[in-house]
Amino acid sequence: MSEGIKKSDSEWRKALTAEQFHVCREKGTERAFTGRYWDTKSAGVYRCVACGEALFSSQSKFDSGTGWPSFWQPLRAEAVETETDRAFGMSRTEVHCKRCGSHLGHVFADGPRPTGLRYCINSVALQLDAQAASGEQPD
Repeated sequence: MSEGIKKSDSEWRKALTAEQFHVCREKGTERAFTGRYWDTKSAGVYRCVACGEALFSSQSKFDSGTGWPSFWQPLRAEAVETETDRAFGMSRTEVHCKRCGSHLGHVFADGPRPTGLRYCINSVALQLDAQAASGEQPD
């Protein structure tokens, strides 16, 4: 795991597109079935778009039918953190990048075996590294 990253909103705005900033720093959500990776089948490692941290492997990606990229586990448990999200009058578990704190999406307990989890992640928060072997645990 890489060292944590702290930046001001101004620095994040310079580093990210407007949509990336909205999702990653303002906890926004892209519309279902519109993101770059919702139905991608390519092998590789999905990294945080804000800091490059390796988050998910294509080997744990599955078609959830929700319109967002879904994974049954992170590449490494310590790559992501969760917290309760009580926005919009409901209680969900938010997932964010441990390294930079970027909002990634939410995790639900309705996924496939072996974990039973569905990490429902915004495409705009990810960058697919097709050069990385899916079985690796890159830094």
